[in-house]
Amino acid sequence: MRKDVFSSYHPAVNFFYFVLVIGCSMFMMHPIFLLFSCMGAMAYYLYLKKWKAVKTTLRMMLPVFLLSAILNPLFHHEGVTLLLYLPNGNPLTLESILYGLAAGVMLVSVLNWFSCYQSVMTSDKFIYLFGRAIPAMSLILSMVFRFVPKFQAQIERVSNAQKCIGRDVSNGGVLDKAHHGIKILSVMTTWALENSVETADSMKSRGYGLRGRTNFSIYRFDTRDRILTALMSVMALVVLGGIVTKSVYFRYYPMIAMNKAHPGAIAVYLCYGALCLLPVVINIAEDIKWHYLKSKI
Repeated sequence: MRKDVFSSYHPAVNFFYFVLVIGCSMFMMHPIFLLFSCMGAMAYYLYLKKWKAVKTTLRMMLPVFLLSAILNPLFHHEGVTLLLYLPNGNPLTLESILYGLAAGVMLVSVLNWFSCYQSVMTSDKFIYLFGRAIPAMSLILSMVFRFVPKFQAQIERVSNAQKCIGRDVSNGGVLDKAHHGIKILSVMTTWALENSVETADSMKSRGYGLRGRTNFSIYRFDTRDRILTALMSVMALVVLGGIVTKSVYFRYYPMIAMNKAHPGAIAVYLCYGALCLLPVVINIAEDIKWHYLKSKI
């Protein structure tokens, strides 16, 4: 993973940012907002993971997008712009197609933002933010966020070990493959239970959640964090104001309707686009600064 400057900000700043972008991505179906959200999430994920992000997109995100884009017109037939009738007699409308495409982009954007969140908001940051307020819940959530990547790495190790002795799911007939798969699943279940018990015992022995327990922390909310928090707050307020005042809106049903491109709407678009691209802009600016300083040596 590349050095990410945005993740070096205070955990509260990182968490506040992801709450903003994920919340907006989930509830704002305006095409321009969806475009900026998808671009920002994909660009940041590419910056963090490089080619691994492309592999994840092709294997997971693209099927999710296609599934949403195809299923929505098949099961939802609202809209006044009739294109044709399906073999089962149901109408296929332009509005249902566009809404399915928008829903697919929204799902891909949210998945990408959560992938970025997983890379930036590590378990120690989450526990630092919520360890005192909700110690048990913060520990559980931290374990849940860490479980998926750890489970994937562990199941790969177990599968490789089983493959060396000819007991992988790719060896033997159908019954043998099923037996080997059940064996691997049993090993992984035992590993997951033992890992959770060991983690709980470790945290309990350290006095986690007890009253008066102090926490070591290297995080300091400095001037840089205050400036970025204020900037994000201003952007979020402009976007929220544009939505509340109906300066920006988009309706899919029963017919497509969109706000006009007046200066207020353009300002909202620019603020939301800047908000989505903020981590990438910060990282690129830092890279340019670093290369410039190296050239002066």
